[in-house]
Order: sequence, then structure tokens, then C-alpha cells
Amino acid sequence: MEMQQQNHGQYIDNPADIELSKPSKSRFLFLLSFFGYFIFALAGCYNLYEHKFQKNDNVQVPDNTLYEPKYK
Repeated sequence: MEMQQQNHGQYIDNPADIELSKPSKSRFLFLLSFFGYFIFALAGCYNLYEHKFQKNDNVQVPDNTLYEPKYK
């Protein structure tokens, strides 16, 4: 004869638990993805701003590649 023990725990309703409420879970996941995307885009824009192109007017261009080339 096998004895089976049945341990039934008592569940306490927690209004802060998002697993109990589907709209609350959906709202949480939406806000998490929205702000995650927003922070990712903001960080990308900041990185592009920090590493922007620095103009240099002292560039040596060979004479044969000018608009009107000068040949020897």
C-alpha cells in the first residue's frame, strides 16, 4: 500500500503579483519593452553624437584627382 502525502499550501492573494492579473502583466510587459526600446534608441543617438565626424580642412588631395586635374 502506497501512502501519498498531499501538501496543499495556502495561497495568499498578492495584488502586486503580475501573474495573477493578465491586464497588469500585459501593461507591465508593454511598458518594459517601450522604455527598453526608448533607452536603446537614446543611447544610440548619444553614441552617434559623441563620435560625430570631425571636419578637417587641411586635407592633402593629389593634383590628378581634382575636378580639373593637373597632369605632369
